[in-house]
Amino acid sequence: MILQPDWSAVTGEPVNLDLLERFVREGTLILHIGDEQHRFGNGLPVAGMRLQSASVVNRILRNPQVNLGETYLAGDWQVAEGTLHDLLSVLRRNLERQLAEPGRARLPGILLQSWNGLSASRRNVSHHYNLDEDLFRACLDAQMHYSCAYFRDPDMSLEAAQHAKSEHIARKLCLRPGMRVLDIGCGWGSLAQHLAEHHDVFVTGLTLSEEQLRVARQSVAMRGLGDRVELRLEDYRLHGGVYDRIVSVGMFEHVGRRNYRRFFRAVAQMLNADGVAVLHTIANSGPPAPVSPWIRRHIFPGGYIPSLSDMAPQVEKARLVSTDIEVLRRHYALTLREWQRRFQRQRERFVASHGETFCRMWEFYLVSSQTAFEVGDLVVLQWQLARHNLGVPVTRDYLYGDGSNACRNPLRAAAGVSSRNGSAA
Repeated sequence: MILQPDWSAVTGEPVNLDLLERFVREGTLILHIGDEQHRFGNGLPVAGMRLQSASVVNRILRNPQVNLGETYLAGDWQVAEGTLHDLLSVLRRNLERQLAEPGRARLPGILLQSWNGLSASRRNVSHHYNLDEDLFRACLDAQMHYSCAYFRDPDMSLEAAQHAKSEHIARKLCLRPGMRVLDIGCGWGSLAQHLAEHHDVFVTGLTLSEEQLRVARQSVAMRGLGDRVELRLEDYRLHGGVYDRIVSVGMFEHVGRRNYRRFFRAVAQMLNADGVAVLHTIANSGPPAPVSPWIRRHIFPGGYIPSLSDMAPQVEKARLVSTDIEVLRRHYALTLREWQRRFQRQRERFVASHGETFCRMWEFYLVSSQTAFEVGDLVVLQWQLARHNLGVPVTRDYLYGDGSNACRNPLRAAAGVSSRNGSAA
């Protein structure tokens, strides 16, 4: 969870619990320390921690950003009442904003955390995405989408929600048969294969993960899409070519703030004059903030979560037109909830193969991320960009309904603007 370190009121044993008494108001937090029980707040959810000693409490409170997760990995505390999700929800809801340090100058640290040159980017990707295929298959949907799904109904299956996400993006791309599409950060090739199979386009996918590339190429071959999907182990900064459409899903978080100008300039250079791009990324709904140091240490080294204020100046400098920005607010929480549920069904198997500490790390990552989207500041942005102001329809009607009139743009035709192949859009 994202709490500021150095809680100066806590100096050592015995534990000073006055601050918990002051701050915990929503839900109930119960601390079990030896034979003692301390109760804070009132109402639901009820969440409890059973700690080995008072020293564990003090260690957490001295640097909660890191040590809440570190002590969980070490087995220094267990969930007592409720679930891990209940516990992290109560902690975030009551303590996250109250303990934020106002006016802290964070930009230098943010830049250092997300330098992400060419070699660093490949190392960072390998740290997480080269984990064994079996782990991801246990958590993800059948097509291996490792990004936020689109839940039109919260009771949709994960497979249906990921299909809906792919179709939602496809409509925003305004695809026509035969188009050439670039997928930056294609992962296991899930979206690339969906677009090729369902929309008759040719997709080039880029990834920095050798393991993802291996699995994705196998899938492309099994589905008979080798003539329409080409996957490469290549950095977008080294890629050349011109495309009708560009899409990037769940990759921008790894670009690094210093590289934003270069990223959007590359998108502009690789889009043809009639081109459309869609960027799908996790984002902060508030001001820029560093990634949780625990997440950076164990899950995504070099990761940085952008805000609109980070990206907008670089979009403008690249002379791209913002044609639509959609904020998906709870969809990733539902996605992570399902990934966690699927992991828990096979947890014992992964304890045997990976160990208890690894499983604690994985579930803490999934649940802390889920609560960040539920009660924290994280959202998902889908930012549609174009080279031309009339490159896409002027209303959102084309995104909904049966799609029979998808991407027709009468105003564009009336303005006498032609598409690349000479036909009105």
